[in-house]
Amino acid sequence: MSSKVANILLSLGKVDRKIIFAIIGIVVLIPLLKPEWVDIPIQISPDSRKVFTELSSLEPGSKVLLSFEYGPSTKPEIHPMSVALLNHLFAKQIKVYIMALWPDGVFMATDALDQVLSSNLFNIEEYTDYVNLGFKQGGEVVIRGVASDIRQLYTKDYKQVPMDDIPMMEGVNSVSDFDYVIDLSAGTPGTTEWVQYACDPKNVPFTSGCTSIQVTDVMPYVKSGQVRGILAGMPGAAEYESMVKEELQRLQKENSPGINPDVTVPIGKATGRMSAQSIAHLVMVLFIILGNISYFISRRMKARE
Repeated sequence: MSSKVANILLSLGKVDRKIIFAIIGIVVLIPLLKPEWVDIPIQISPDSRKVFTELSSLEPGSKVLLSFEYGPSTKPEIHPMSVALLNHLFAKQIKVYIMALWPDGVFMATDALDQVLSSNLFNIEEYTDYVNLGFKQGGEVVIRGVASDIRQLYTKDYKQVPMDDIPMMEGVNSVSDFDYVIDLSAGTPGTTEWVQYACDPKNVPFTSGCTSIQVTDVMPYVKSGQVRGILAGMPGAAEYESMVKEELQRLQKENSPGINPDVTVPIGKATGRMSAQSIAHLVMVLFIILGNISYFISRRMKARE
C-alpha cells in the first residue's frame, strides 16, 4: 500500500464523531423527506404476498371488516400498513367496515382514512363505501358480540348515526356476513382473540397486520391456516406498500373505475423508513470498516518505528 493511500485511510479513521453523526443524520433524513430519491428494491416475503393475493381475489362489492387495535406508540409500524390496506381495498371497490377494540384505535382509523381521502385517488363516500363503527369497550366480549349479533352491540356508528339509516349495514348482522376480516394488532385484545372467538368458529377468512414483536405469537396460527398470511411490522408494511403501489399504477393504466387516473400514487411511509434504516446501517458499517483499517495501519506504522 502506498504512503498516500495509507495517509488517506488514516485520516478517514480519525474523522470527528460529530461529522459522523451529521452524515448519518443526513442519510436518514433524505429517504424520510424524499423517499422518491432512494429506490431500494424490496424483497416480498411469502406471508405478505399471501395477504395481497387473498385480498386481490375479493370481488368488487365484497364486505371487509377492518379492526384497529393499536395506538400512537406502535403507529410507526402498523399505521403505514393500515393506509396501504385501505388503498388496496378501495381500489378494488370493496366496502370497508371499521371498528376499534382499543380507545386509541378509533383515532388511528380516522387518521388513516383522512390520509386516503386527502390523496384524491378514489371517489368514495361515507356510508356507501366505508363506515366507521367506532370503539367498544370489552375486548374479547366485543369480538364475541360481533360474531353473534353485531346490531345488538352497535346501535349507532362513530358519528351517532343509527345503523338502520346506513345503507352499508343492510344485511350485515354478524361476522359471518363479512367476506373477510383484517386485524391490525399491537397486543391484547387482538389477533388471537379474533381467531379464537370469531373468525375460526364462524369460518370467516382472516388475516393480520401486527408489530414485529408479536410475530412469534401469531405465526402458529399462520402455519395452521387460521390466519391467512401476515404483515409483520415495518418490513411487512413496506412490502405491502410496494405491492399496492404497483397494483394502483396498473389499475390507473387500465382506467379502472375504482381509481382516479390523473393522481400520482404516493410512496408509502414505511418504504421511506426502511430505506433510511438500510442506508444508515450501510454507512455505519462503512465507518466501522474504515476505523478498523485505520487502526491496523497506524499499529503497523508504530511497529515499524
